[in-house]
Amino acid sequence: MSTMSEYLETLRGKSVAIIGMGVSNTPLIRTLLRADLKVTVCDKSPRERVEELASELESLGAKLRLGPDYLSKIHKADIIFRTPCLSPNTPELQKAVEGGSMLTSEMELFFRLCPCRIVGVTGSDGKTTTTTLISEFLKEAGLNVYLGGNIGRPLLPDVDGMTPDDVAVVELSSFQLMSMDRSPNVAVFTNLSPNHLDYHHTMEEYTEAKLNIFCHQSPQDRAIFNYDNDITRSLAKAAVGRTMLFSRKQRLEEGVYLRDNAIWLTNDMGSREVLPLADIHIPGVHNIENYMAAIAAVDGIVPDKCVRAVAQRFTGVEHRIELVRELDGVKYYNDSIGTSPTRTMACLDSFQQKLILIAGGYDKGVPFTQLGTEIVRQVKALILTGDTAPAIREAVEKAEGYADSGLELIETEDLAAAVTTAHNIARKGDVVVLSPACAAFDRFKNFMERGKVFKQLVNDL
Repeated sequence: MSTMSEYLETLRGKSVAIIGMGVSNTPLIRTLLRADLKVTVCDKSPRERVEELASELESLGAKLRLGPDYLSKIHKADIIFRTPCLSPNTPELQKAVEGGSMLTSEMELFFRLCPCRIVGVTGSDGKTTTTTLISEFLKEAGLNVYLGGNIGRPLLPDVDGMTPDDVAVVELSSFQLMSMDRSPNVAVFTNLSPNHLDYHHTMEEYTEAKLNIFCHQSPQDRAIFNYDNDITRSLAKAAVGRTMLFSRKQRLEEGVYLRDNAIWLTNDMGSREVLPLADIHIPGVHNIENYMAAIAAVDGIVPDKCVRAVAQRFTGVEHRIELVRELDGVKYYNDSIGTSPTRTMACLDSFQQKLILIAGGYDKGVPFTQLGTEIVRQVKALILTGDTAPAIREAVEKAEGYADSGLELIETEDLAAAVTTAHNIARKGDVVVLSPACAAFDRFKNFMERGKVFKQLVNDL
């Protein structure tokens, strides 16, 4: 299988079901319909929520199955493309596979057809920034780069235009990796901590999904792991390809590490300074780790001068400790990407003062115990909103030192009220940060929408 057109020919005469009309699957749906294939689109959304897209797809020849019973006849399809949001362990999908249906995904097909090198990035935190940095390093070195995946852009529509000399840089979520049977040529594992346990149910299943980033590699491929994270350090032993470690806390005999206020790299060619920390303009020690992971990914491909050139101009990715504005001496930051306790704790560590923190959102089944301790230590006022507000409050109130901390704890009805409250209690010199420690699905479509709403609310003050 070398081209999309050849793949489409193998589907002729078969029934294809595509689950989900989201960002990743909609271009695939259009491609299959334009090839005059028999396609049924299944989505749990009611018709009125997707009317415009539904009408377009029907005009192209699609059959639609929408609403609560969208999976009821899925077992009748020969080929099923699942949305990343739906686990392959869903009973209806398992029944279909047992009956002879082939289950796949847009990302699996991309890996199957992609003609060029693939650099893949996964982890609980830091994926998007690391993926973006790798892409920027490669482009600075003059390579033709395709950036996509979980970062919000499907790459399958580009696959026929790619050449063997190009590089695809792909952010991969556990949802996408769960059923993958191929791994990227360079696999980056930023870190691992409890996350998405509403989807995976157990930490073991979550970890197992992430393993697919490197377990299908060849000995010529490269796998990069965070030495400072106990789980990823232990997983490095299972890598088939060449491994490289990075560490912010310990000088390594081989790998990427800190030395004399700079990022250094040691390999079989010797040791060298790659990037002075002074050149990094995005705040937080977690971003130093993101740079380390990205530097390890491009070692031997990108000259160090290109890494430094990118660092000197790179100001970060939207929704990641993003300065929105300064008003009356108060700085407001958007860290809506803080969808887990570990992300929010990394955000808190990025500042040298106690913060006014806005937190709370959709419950992913992740405990807030450690977050509660860090909030007591690093926050002066906590404004809670969303479904998890009571759980976060409980974790804070049970944390050691809370009674004597002087921490102000406020619950609000929604994000608008939270921003107004923060504005009312903030004084000159304060920092207000939205870093929810939770997903956005209780009130918003995703964390990007939440971040944009927050920025608008702040700019309207």
